[in-house]
Amino acid sequence: MACRRCPRLVEYRERVAQEKRRAYRDWEYWGRPLPGFGDPAARLMVIGLAPATHGGNRTGRMFTGDRSGDWLYQTLHRFGFANQPTSTHRGDGLRLNDAYVTAAARCAPPDNKPTTQELRNCQPYLEREVELLRKVRVVVALGRIAFDAYLSARRALRMPVPQPRPQFGHAAIRELSDVLLIGSYHPSQRNTQTGMLTHAMFDRVFAAARRLLEK
Repeated sequence: MACRRCPRLVEYRERVAQEKRRAYRDWEYWGRPLPGFGDPAARLMVIGLAPATHGGNRTGRMFTGDRSGDWLYQTLHRFGFANQPTSTHRGDGLRLNDAYVTAAARCAPPDNKPTTQELRNCQPYLEREVELLRKVRVVVALGRIAFDAYLSARRALRMPVPQPRPQFGHAAIRELSDVLLIGSYHPSQRNTQTGMLTHAMFDRVFAAARRLLEK
């Protein structure tokens, strides 16, 4: 991906890739938009917010090299969606089984806060993934922004969206015409350190995803 539609994000991702964090000064940062990652025949799609500044923006893989990724891939492994519980770099041997991980925004935003227009600029990438991943039956949206981004992508593709529009809720399952949409609090450091999201709460989401896929 070589998109440069968002000047603020382009400047930020590239500046960070040059300046680096001291702990990663020997890394060659990715510093570009991130593609989705996983099984092209996946029945589970997981949508996050955006790459982390020194996580995905450094490693070049979604949810890789940061604590949010530690939570996600440990959980995916526990429920049989990943071959290992860690994701540290693109060559670490991680494979996803029946799962695909993507995000509402593809570039690391300052303070983890993409603007509304930046999210709109990124939406066509999510739309294309929704089109191509035809076997998806369960979508887990990590956070309200990811939840709304998925519904907006469906609407743009003229796929059915219930009225009134489904509302985000942790572990709440929303039935759409062809998929089940599950909301989850994002495994950000803020949420996990304050106890807003616990391992048990996160497990409940992916246990539901596994159960629904096995029906």
